[in-house]
Amino acid sequence: MPEGDTVFHTAATLREKLVGLTLTRCDVRVPRYATVDLTGQVVDEVLSRGKHLFIRVGWASIHSHMKMDGTWRVGNRRMRVDHRARIILEAGDVRAVGVDLGVLEILERDDDVAVVAHLGPDLLGDDWDPKLAVANLTADPDRPLSEALLDQRVLAGVGNVYANELCFVTGHLPTAPVSSVADPLRLVSRARDMLWVNRFRWNRCTTGDTRGGRLMWVYGRAGQPCRRCGTPIAHRDPPDGSTERVQYWCPVCQR
Repeated sequence: MPEGDTVFHTAATLREKLVGLTLTRCDVRVPRYATVDLTGQVVDEVLSRGKHLFIRVGWASIHSHMKMDGTWRVGNRRMRVDHRARIILEAGDVRAVGVDLGVLEILERDDDVAVVAHLGPDLLGDDWDPKLAVANLTADPDRPLSEALLDQRVLAGVGNVYANELCFVTGHLPTAPVSSVADPLRLVSRARDMLWVNRFRWNRCTTGDTRGGRLMWVYGRAGQPCRRCGTPIAHRDPPDGSTERVQYWCPVCQR
């Protein structure tokens, strides 16, 4: 599931493979931008901001957001492309394909960051400011903790995996109010630490144990024993049609 660490890693991969190269193919498979052709332009920068990714090419900035299922795949020109591709970029022998992207748009490069101006401090960015993140988090003390963590206006980069894991390591139910967190600075710092250690690997780990089956504390472990107390992990699926997210917690360790 793409969260801030995945987007950061994706940007690093695209940066390594594309920056400095001239595009020999630009195939945008989104009707609104289908006529845009950046062939002949040089890839200057690739950067991430929270869960957003920007590829700056010539006058343009290719802005994408992976949402729940999207990905960028990078390989050689023999790499398979199917109907899920939203954009294909080629430079020499390199092919980068944006697959199932939730958002794909071509922006004017000089004003591309305007689309992310609403975001809170980026957990993996140069603008990371823990004090501002705490101020944003505690602005609505009655808000459920998991909901607040998922709000990208509070801090940018946390998705549902990290929201559930952060609630566990701080001992709070996902539904507990923000006001129940005694040390919000410690919470946002732990969020930063979790994303930071995972920023260059695809197999996300929050427990510190990278062996198979030991990566997560609670997420995706419904019915399995809590790693701390042995109590079966509980979970709640969102109601049909709801924008809520699935939640996992330990009934003993989290209050």
